[in-house]
Amino acid sequence: MILAHKIALDPNNVQETYFRKAAGTARFAYNGALDQWQQQFDAWKADPTLPKPTEAALRRQLNALKRDAFPWMLEVTKNAPQMAIMHLGQAFKNFFAGIAEYPTFKKKGRHDSFTLTNDPFTVKGQKVHMPKLGWVRMHEPLRFIGTVVAGTVSRTADRWFLSVTVELPDPPSVRRESQAVVGVDLGVSALATLSTGEKIVGPKAYADALAQLRRLSKQFSRQMEVAKVRAGLQPGQPTPKGMPMPLSQNMRKTQRRMARRHARIANIRADALHQLTTDLVQRFDVIAIEDLNVAGMLKNHPLARAIADMSFGEFRRQLAYKAAQCGKTVVIVSRWYPSSKTCSACGYKMPKMPLAMREWTCPECHTHHDRDINAAINLRNVAESSVRSSSPVSA
Repeated sequence: MILAHKIALDPNNVQETYFRKAAGTARFAYNGALDQWQQQFDAWKADPTLPKPTEAALRRQLNALKRDAFPWMLEVTKNAPQMAIMHLGQAFKNFFAGIAEYPTFKKKGRHDSFTLTNDPFTVKGQKVHMPKLGWVRMHEPLRFIGTVVAGTVSRTADRWFLSVTVELPDPPSVRRESQAVVGVDLGVSALATLSTGEKIVGPKAYADALAQLRRLSKQFSRQMEVAKVRAGLQPGQPTPKGMPMPLSQNMRKTQRRMARRHARIANIRADALHQLTTDLVQRFDVIAIEDLNVAGMLKNHPLARAIADMSFGEFRRQLAYKAAQCGKTVVIVSRWYPSSKTCSACGYKMPKMPLAMREWTCPECHTHHDRDINAAINLRNVAESSVRSSSPVSA
């Protein structure tokens, strides 16, 4: 099993400068390799006798010329450019497999990061030793005990983090005679409704911070208009393509404030999801959730913001790896299963049920249902049937 622990770093000014240089080197190598990949692929299509581009060939090409053409690359670890090209190769594999979009060029200041393999860096207590840099303080020790595979240093807002990837032995599967089974129905008004009747309300972090984000965005727009006028443009005139627009110190401060606000939103959301998924895995052996079509749900414009604020995809990701870590089972029920419209008491299926109908009474057995609790109970029933038959439910 492969797990990662993301830890906040506390670098000094010299170390932070090194991080920026390494991230810039990784970005330069990635973008250069992507440009070369496109050129070599076009040349191969025109002349099939030429070799196809590969990440291994691109890494060899960079090694052959970087000492003379890009000597500044030698100031940081060699892993930064090499791993960036390897990530590009994986991105193309995902693209050709149909599970990702075509790779795009990286921009400075967005997702700045670089990766280290397990050889040149060492984690010891609350510090990490990096090549050509030395020891860097961490805010907490590594949570997992296992074989360190790799580490990625990344920047979020104005803070730096280290994500340490650790290989752990696979846990034994839980096989008890009496297994605790629960159904979990995800929603907007309540993040999760359990078949036990519990309702967990999500934090709605983005909705709470929306007013502040709008104010900061308007402030940045006004500052940008002032910068355009100083550059000789008319008020309201769009910036010509390719024209550099230098940012003032106040504009950079506003950008950092917006970035910190977005980072806080992400942290609040992640904390709520971690607490919920950890609690579910600790209490139950079998957890049933619905295979939601999140991309399709986001096309519902009146609810898209609230749906995105709940982060259903992240909930499923966390639940899956935590269940695997503890030897628990997650049952994925088909999205076409009518969990909300089916009476959990007698099995009667309502012909129609609009989203606004939060409670209903079964015409057959006259049982009064809460829509979400009824759906969670139906999901639990499907999971129990799956456990008894020892066959997973197909998504």
